[in-house]
Amino acid sequence: MVQIERPSAEKTLPPDTSPTPRNSIGQTEMPPPGDSHESLPPRSHSEEDEKPLHNGNNDSDGGESAQKGPPPPVGFWDSSLRDTRKSVMLLWARTMVDFDSRVAPYQNVEPLVGPFIQQMTSKQRESPEPQLGYINRGPEFFDNDPLAVRRYIYNEGAWAAMLINANATALLRAAVETGNASYSPIGACQLIYNQARDETVYADYILPRLQQLETSLSSTFGEMWSRQVLSNNSLPRNTLSRAPQAVNPGIGFSTYNLRPFEPPATTPSVSIGLIYLIIIAFFSFTFFLPIHTKYIIPQGHAPLKFRQLIVWRWLATIVAYLFLSFGYSLVSLAFKISFTAPPAPHDVVAGPATAYGHGSFPVYWMLNYIGMCALGLACENVAMIIGQPWTALWLIAWVITNVCTSFYNITLSPRFFYWGYAWPLHHIVQGSRTILFDTKSHIGENFGVLFAWTAVSTALFPFCCAFMRWKTEKGKASEQGKPKPTIAQMFRQ
Repeated sequence: MVQIERPSAEKTLPPDTSPTPRNSIGQTEMPPPGDSHESLPPRSHSEEDEKPLHNGNNDSDGGESAQKGPPPPVGFWDSSLRDTRKSVMLLWARTMVDFDSRVAPYQNVEPLVGPFIQQMTSKQRESPEPQLGYINRGPEFFDNDPLAVRRYIYNEGAWAAMLINANATALLRAAVETGNASYSPIGACQLIYNQARDETVYADYILPRLQQLETSLSSTFGEMWSRQVLSNNSLPRNTLSRAPQAVNPGIGFSTYNLRPFEPPATTPSVSIGLIYLIIIAFFSFTFFLPIHTKYIIPQGHAPLKFRQLIVWRWLATIVAYLFLSFGYSLVSLAFKISFTAPPAPHDVVAGPATAYGHGSFPVYWMLNYIGMCALGLACENVAMIIGQPWTALWLIAWVITNVCTSFYNITLSPRFFYWGYAWPLHHIVQGSRTILFDTKSHIGENFGVLFAWTAVSTALFPFCCAFMRWKTEKGKASEQGKPKPTIAQMFRQ
């Protein structure tokens, strides 16, 4: 199985031609999060892989020899480890294992499909063009259970898996020898992935390269296998004519997309549409500020105490976010995005599927609500501190930093962008994918980070209000030639 893995697919299943559900797997893996790398190919490396250099050579000088001791440890990026880093990364990317004919009852069959795919992927990795990283997992890693491979992909252990069935060679040989007209080449291998995890990454990086690999494997294997079969005079030609598909291409791939990204109208709900969530939250400050100031401008009434004004402003903002987020969430319903499809087992292809069935929309609304609180209260505080005209610059920076760390997968980005794991919009996007597509759930973490942003912004809110009031009063005092007030005096008003 070829597996593309992070650091640390089913329309109708085709008829199963294997007598037992036993598979062979080779995997393509992407670097673990926390490792420093660029997009593709993987360039990550963990400190556990570092090995000290030992020099066991004896130097002789005038007939005398002295044993050198090991040099002191150095950092990962030390120049003396340059060749070692390249070697280890290359070996990491080349790891591949063959499971064909290694699971009962096929151990006595001479494997052909597995070793061939292993050889082809090794040649591909030697290409100067960017390639996916590969790692091996034996059948024992999945307890000899092919469905465990699907669960592994669903749980984001890898980006995709190319699984070679344990009976691939056995069924192929039997089809040629007996002329089995029902033999299906796509029963030899499986391609498993989870598109809803990040449709952009799959479309741009993973699927094009895996499809190229599939095409290359099928065509090259078919050419090699047909030559072997046709050169075997013991095989009657009329037998071969009954199963031409077993002669060429011989093998193919069944594709299983565990969670399809559909319908396409869902795209704005996990990407560009969320920009409006930031903008609406930001402009609520300028929308409601003139209304709030009516409490402190004495026009036929006494001004409201400043401390109570702070409470009013916070409550009014939070309640406004509740209704604004509800209106935003209804837009997804207007585009007929499913919020009622039941969740599905992790090893089954399901689309559409939601995480909470009929309860998905309330959870989706609450995610947008808490997300708007996290995004909006931060905007309120900054706007009160920096004032005009700098608030526009803040909005641009806030939108860009949130978008680049949520619409694009941080796992495939340089480590510099890992601060994005703490940004609010990243967790809104990740939580929305869980709710709308029933992907692996990080919903507790998502709500936790958003609540943390809301709590910190709430704690700073009174001080930011006092700072804005202090700037206003200081300006008035300067114009009137009066002593400038202090921020502490603002809370006593």
